[in-house]
Amino acid sequence: MKNKIIFFVFLLAFLIRLIGINQSLWLDEATTARVVQQYNYQEIITKFSPNDFHPPLYYLFMKFWTNIFGYSEVALRFPSIIFSLLTGWIIYKICRLRASFAEVATKAEQGFGEPLWGVVFFLFNPLIVYYSQEARMYMATTFFLTIAFYYFEKMLRIHKLKFKSQNRDILFFGIFASLGFLTFYGSIFLIMAMFIYLFYKKQYKTFFISCFILLVSFALISPLLYHQLINSKIALANVTHWSLVLGKANFKNLLLIPIKFSIGRIDFYPKWIYYFISGMWTLFIFFSLFKNLKFKIENLKLKILLLYLLIFPLFLGFIVSFFTPLLQYFRFLYLIPIMSILLSLSTSDYAVRQGLLVGGFLLFSLVYLLIPQFHREDWKSLVKSLPNNKPVYMILASSDPLKYYNSNLEIKELTRLCSLGYGGQSELEKQITVIPYTAEIYGIDCQKILQGKNYQLTNKKSFRGLIWEEYSRQ
Repeated sequence: MKNKIIFFVFLLAFLIRLIGINQSLWLDEATTARVVQQYNYQEIITKFSPNDFHPPLYYLFMKFWTNIFGYSEVALRFPSIIFSLLTGWIIYKICRLRASFAEVATKAEQGFGEPLWGVVFFLFNPLIVYYSQEARMYMATTFFLTIAFYYFEKMLRIHKLKFKSQNRDILFFGIFASLGFLTFYGSIFLIMAMFIYLFYKKQYKTFFISCFILLVSFALISPLLYHQLINSKIALANVTHWSLVLGKANFKNLLLIPIKFSIGRIDFYPKWIYYFISGMWTLFIFFSLFKNLKFKIENLKLKILLLYLLIFPLFLGFIVSFFTPLLQYFRFLYLIPIMSILLSLSTSDYAVRQGLLVGGFLLFSLVYLLIPQFHREDWKSLVKSLPNNKPVYMILASSDPLKYYNSNLEIKELTRLCSLGYGGQSELEKQITVIPYTAEIYGIDCQKILQGKNYQLTNKKSFRGLIWEEYSRQ
């Protein structure tokens, strides 16, 4: 019976992730598509990655994947679905690991409740559902770090029972922690939290072997990372509001992390209703996390460990963001498995609360999936509506979605058009089409500048998250 329930949960999670999976790619996903179409394996590392802000492992994997399955929206996003479901299975293994060691030790140590609840809280979390449909590295990172966390937990349990950790477990912990780092640099915050805890628990062998494996990975990627850091500083200096996109260390970005962990990516007007609903739901989630933090001493120790692994990486990320902006909630997606396990533990004696949590997660997930206004930017429809045989002006660095849906479009650099020193009036077309996407990030007020060049806005079309404008002059 239990196996049937587990199968049903994973089947339902899989089917939910298929809803709207062919929606339009947005900018970052289109960049993934461009990279794997345009570059070979070596060029991904040598030509693309130095100008990117992420390690190359995810792109290398996607190059292999798309060589087999193609470049459609579904093909590009399907690995994230697989990674999310596999992460759910690892969470189940973690919870079962706790239960099995509790049986070996003492009955008082049992405290994870039904292991399936942790899986359910993760698989139907609305933010996880959203990123399970995105052709980016965040679900792959979550998968690798959750496996690392599995071996971390296993070694802690073995150490507690006075057994020696097997070399295989130590090796796998170090390898998967390193894979997480080579997929997404932000993984280092959780990795550091686990390493510090191992040192605190005097598991020196595990600590030093794992550090060595990670340092080898760091040494391999350090030349690339050096170039990326230089280029990121140049981007921060040249792009007016780039730091706001990356996520500066401020109260708003910090507060968004628990809110988005609870409600997902949906956002709506009027804002006061959104803030009220999201605020109340977030309070309920985190009330459930902290509510049962008492009674059995083993449960208390376990919860403190999970809370430490949930909070300390956020603290590290917040501090680092004062120097290198990166405080965006999706960069800490890998903490949601820990939050889900902690929720399963904290609500193990509260069936009604468990039901409310799952119901709320499902509701917010379905709101995103079934209401198109919450989907990604609709580049697919925008491209279909563009005037034929006319060049399009936009920020070239943000034009990957346009190229993905129509590789024959002539795209010109918007910053050159808006530059006061660009050619002369005689060199400018009488009619131009402009997509002002990301222009604000570059500090460009297109309409004001074009009006100064005697252009008048004659047509404007809006799509989900996007607009294009047509200007003409005498």
